[in-house]
Amino acid sequence: MILTDLTILNYKNIAEATLSFSPKINCFVGSNGEGKTNVLDAIFFLSFTRSATNTQDALNIRHGEEMMMLSGRYDLDGTEEVISCGQRLHQKKVFRRGQKAYKRMSEHIGLLPLILVSPNDNELILGGSEERRRYMDMVISQYNPTYMTALQRYNKALMQRNTLLRMASEGGTVDDSLMGAYEQMMADEGEYIYKERSQFIDQLIPVFQRYYDRISAGHEEVSLNYTSHCQRGALLDVIRNDRHRDLAVGYSLHGIHRDDLQMQLGGFPIKKEGSQGQNKTYLISLKLAQFDFLCQTGSHTKPLLLLDDIFDKLDARRVSQLVALVAEDAFGQIFITDTNRENLDRILEQSSGSYKIFQVQGGQITL
Repeated sequence: MILTDLTILNYKNIAEATLSFSPKINCFVGSNGEGKTNVLDAIFFLSFTRSATNTQDALNIRHGEEMMMLSGRYDLDGTEEVISCGQRLHQKKVFRRGQKAYKRMSEHIGLLPLILVSPNDNELILGGSEERRRYMDMVISQYNPTYMTALQRYNKALMQRNTLLRMASEGGTVDDSLMGAYEQMMADEGEYIYKERSQFIDQLIPVFQRYYDRISAGHEEVSLNYTSHCQRGALLDVIRNDRHRDLAVGYSLHGIHRDDLQMQLGGFPIKKEGSQGQNKTYLISLKLAQFDFLCQTGSHTKPLLLLDDIFDKLDARRVSQLVALVAEDAFGQIFITDTNRENLDRILEQSSGSYKIFQVQGGQITL
């Protein structure tokens, strides 16, 4: 998959830009806060129908403007696709494939596979378990539309069960038949979600460890372990056996909404043991393994690889190993941001493919 052209209008600090890209490496150079990351975020938006950083769509509209627009022209294995999105203040965004608007945003997920490596990934290590569940959900939903549907159904049943629990904790009565129906739906969808998450992590682990070993030059050992209440037995039994505890607190204590990933370095939680460089190496390795995984699933299309400020916090040895990795032909189209032109020059020297370098200053993007 190749993103050939991108048009941006009033997106964050970018007033207007029309960009044509190299099919291999595209570099964005500039000081911090100039808009490099916003270009990558616009590309991310066209794949996932949302920003990677802003939870409210209205915050993506440039200050002082009434609307924003993004449009990308893609080559999907020889087929041209134009994906666009427009939004006005106080209105819902409209996402289009060609001239046809999507009825549901979830219909678009998976068409344009993409991997983003950014400083915000640090929340995977330092943040709560919801960050790590979100990571699994984002990857799996890119190749399995059924998973997204199951997740939506589970979350709906969870919300409705929590409403009943809250009412009961406040002195109301429990409708056992209704409670049982919600628990059955949570169990049915949850068992499926657990199976898909388990298969994904099992396949990801050896590739992730191989990437980490290469970037760290074999100096450290890492592991990744998926934990879930489903590992205790049938999920329906787990949920129902602890209903009395749920009634006491007013919400659901058990289910796949409490799943987590244990991230370890040398047998200890990397959250407590890892240096900034080790944490970054862990996250980059995880995302590169994700790239390999997506290449082997779904349509076997190589995802776009977006690398935002990846060299920061890495020592010279790790930078050298990462540069050699990124320059390999195994990856498809790559978009890289950095404040240090020397890092990018080293990648371009080792790469045999075509490239473009864009300068970014104050939201203005020039070749």
